[in-house]
Parts: sequence; structure tokens; C-alpha cells
Amino acid sequence: MNTVPRRDFLKLGAAAGLATLAAPHLVSAAPDRGPFGRTGKPILRLSLAAYSFRDTFPVMRGKPNTKVPAGKAIDMFKFIDYCAAHGCDAEPTTYFFSEETDEYLIKLRRHAFLRGVAISGTAIGNNFSHPKGAKREAEIALTKKWIDRAAVLGAPHIRVFAGVTKEIPRDEADKLVISALEECCDYAGKKGIFLGLENHDSIGSAATLLPMVKAVKSPWIGVNLDSGNFRTADPYKDFAECVPYSVNVQFKTEIQPAGGAKVPADFKRFTQILRDGGYQGWVALEYEGKEDPAVAVPRHLAEMQRLFAS
Repeated sequence: MNTVPRRDFLKLGAAAGLATLAAPHLVSAAPDRGPFGRTGKPILRLSLAAYSFRDTFPVMRGKPNTKVPAGKAIDMFKFIDYCAAHGCDAEPTTYFFSEETDEYLIKLRRHAFLRGVAISGTAIGNNFSHPKGAKREAEIALTKKWIDRAAVLGAPHIRVFAGVTKEIPRDEADKLVISALEECCDYAGKKGIFLGLENHDSIGSAATLLPMVKAVKSPWIGVNLDSGNFRTADPYKDFAECVPYSVNVQFKTEIQPAGGAKVPADFKRFTQILRDGGYQGWVALEYEGKEDPAVAVPRHLAEMQRLFAS
């Protein structure tokens, strides 16, 4: 076997470094790693949003869910069992919790641990776009309450919304959203929990979402990147722009470009975009299609598993 003396090896290494400096165009550009400075290879961890089975939980936002078909009701513990059976982690949406006590959350956390299922995060339906006053303060209090509950549950991330309003101009509402996020991120950061602002409602494009995220002065803010919520000419382009700022990703089975009808989403293309952007974290299936989720969800989870493993 031919070997290179150490002195010559160092010379070769130095020469290579100088060559790189002299010809930077020969080096492929590294992906934009955004504010988190992720290094290393992409890591895609599969999860499932409980919202995928929204019509089978007997509780919906604290009220009885009348859409549950007879004999098909499940609770959050059965949802965890479902995730265990299908080889994925769990995103238990807060809308469907039958209880919100620490005792209940600890039992659920214990159950998930014993089933080998990680809690990838949770999601709330807040609205930070209200004008200053009681309604806005209630939304901030709701978010802080679920930050506390997420800490008990062991959920490292909470999906949040900017919300909508007809009471004040959008630019004024945006400033209030940013200040609310800063206050809540300050609270969440003390507990080690990220808030992920979703491309939803008034911020349904990279052009409206990213400036808001960047304006929040906190290391605990990021994007909850929903592949199905962009209503732009090219949703894949907006998705790619948001990847470096994302702390959680949700795959929908359909996209709807601006001015067009819904079309099937290209999971393979979305997966490659995540890899190209150096994303590391959970990707949750959030199924909203018309097909019976009992049939569709296992098929889509299997497809995501294949793509993430390849």
C-alpha cells in the first residue's frame, strides 16, 4: 500500500486549502442553514398529527364532537398506540385532549414512553391578531398555559398561528403579533420549548411569513412549515425558502397553487427540498383528504417512511 509521509500530507492539505481560496467557484455552495446553524446531514423523523383523525376524537376544543362515527371513537392513548403500531412519533393536537390536568398529561407522557413513541410537539389554535385588550391578553394567556402543559407532556414544540382580524389594519395587527410572539417566546424559552409560526391565514406565503419570524427577537421562534398551506404560484418554492427557518414540518397530501384547484402533493419533491435545505427534525403527516383516514393514513405514512429512509 502506498503511503504519504506526514510532512508531505500536510503540504498537500495546505496546497488544497490555498487552491480552494483561489478558486471558490469550484466549491458548491452550502445550503442556507438559517438562524439555527444546523450542521451535518439532514435528519427527517416521522411523526403523525392527531388532527389526521379529527373526526374520531370525542372531544373537539373542549366540546363534544358530534362527528364521531358509532364505534370508531378513539382517545389520545389509543392514538399513541396507533403511532407505535405504524412506526412513527406523535403530535397530539390540543383540540382533542379529554383532560388538561398535569395528572392526565403525565399519564400520557408515561404511556408514550413505554410504547417507544416520542412526542414531537403539539398544536394550538390561537389568534394574536386581536387589538390590544382582553381578547388579545386571553390568547397570550392560552399560549402560556399550553407552554406549561407542553413542558409537562414533554413536547419540545408548539404550533402557533398569527391569526386574523377585521378590527384593525393588517400592518397594525402584524406588529401586535410580533410583540405577542416575543412575550410568549420569552416564556417558552425558559422551559426549553420552541414556538413554530405556521404559514396560515394572513401569512400564507414565504414573503409574508419569513419577515414576521425574523422580526421576533428570540432564539425560540421558528416556522411550523405546512406543505399544504401556501396559496402561491409555486408552493414548492415557498416551502424551500422556509426550510432553513423551520423547527417543525407538516406534510399535507394536497397543495393548491394560487388560482388553481387542489392537486396531489409530491412527497418525494418535498422530501428532497428538506434534504437540500439541511433540515433536521420531525416531519408530521397531517392528513386532511377526503379518503377515510383509516385507509389513507397508513399508506401515506409508509410512503414517507420509504422516502426518509432512502
